[in-house]
Amino acid sequence: MISFGPTEEQQVARDAMREFATDAMRPIARASDEAGAVPAEFLEQAWQLGLTATQIPEAYGGGGEARSPLVNALVLEELAFGDAALALAALAPSLFALPVLEFGTEAQKQAHLPRFCTDRYAVASLALVEPAPAFDPIGLRAKAERKGDGWVLSGTKCFVPMADRASHFLVLARNGGGEGLEGVSAFIVPRDSAGLSISPEQNLGLRALPTGTLALERVEIPAEARLGGDDGIDAQRLVNLSRTALAAVSVGLARAVMEYAIPYAKQREAFDEAIARKQAIAFALADMRIETDAMRWLTWKAASRLERRLDATREAHLARLYCARQAMKIADDGVQVLGGHGFIREHPVELWYRNARTIGVLEGTVAI
Repeated sequence: MISFGPTEEQQVARDAMREFATDAMRPIARASDEAGAVPAEFLEQAWQLGLTATQIPEAYGGGGEARSPLVNALVLEELAFGDAALALAALAPSLFALPVLEFGTEAQKQAHLPRFCTDRYAVASLALVEPAPAFDPIGLRAKAERKGDGWVLSGTKCFVPMADRASHFLVLARNGGGEGLEGVSAFIVPRDSAGLSISPEQNLGLRALPTGTLALERVEIPAEARLGGDDGIDAQRLVNLSRTALAAVSVGLARAVMEYAIPYAKQREAFDEAIARKQAIAFALADMRIETDAMRWLTWKAASRLERRLDATREAHLARLYCARQAMKIADDGVQVLGGHGFIREHPVELWYRNARTIGVLEGTVAI
């Protein structure tokens, strides 16, 4: 018999993340957004939860084996349901550690993975996005040029999570070896590299997440800094994993709006009648449910193909695009359902609206 529900293992992970999101994230989401910072206590809780360490094998000091893309999609949805900015902050080390685990040489794994299991302050991040009106990973402009046995990196990266404290960055750059993503490599760049400058950013949404811009002015790195060594990486798979993760975050955010708007509409009365009984409101709420479920199925389809190590380029692209578009619309409709209350900080919908807008344009603009 075919089952469309999670397995017992998947449900355990889902329930644990849902509890963490409810107890540890929701209560501090507003204050974190207002302060524009992630509380140190929250990062401590996230480290104790082992969001990164439990995905690293015991051979490198971790707690087991890497979680499957499907389980990660479930985890990301629940964490983003708590708060998207805090979710991305908690998982920033995974943006570096998991590519090293999947694509790195044995020496790179031994050198970088253990610290995420033993050092609660270990932070590293992924530098993929570039400042452009319609950014597309296929058209990366950052360059990696050969110099002797090493490499020289030049270019600019933006929206790098936790850039204010990351010790290393995984920088994706074009190596001149082919068209599209076939000619892209990832490089491990220490924070103190000569020629690397980091500047903070201010964003419309995800304000609790410290992000930064990296300017690489002919940064020289040794040959062993290229992830995967001479074999390099499967850049398309890395991008597909990133897109599927963003889709899962969008699902969690959309679900947060929906589960807030529906009870509000049932309780809020206008002209002696709950506004949920008004046809326009009822249709908007029904669309929220339909689209959130559709977003989730698209995300799971992409994650399932990634788990089976099949090409998920089409599925990941469609999931990212559809989820970005619908999350923005659902957040906008949530503001509309609350009316004037949708714009005030007594309700979290305006925060979710700003977060949805920011997530939606990480790979260029998305029309709604």
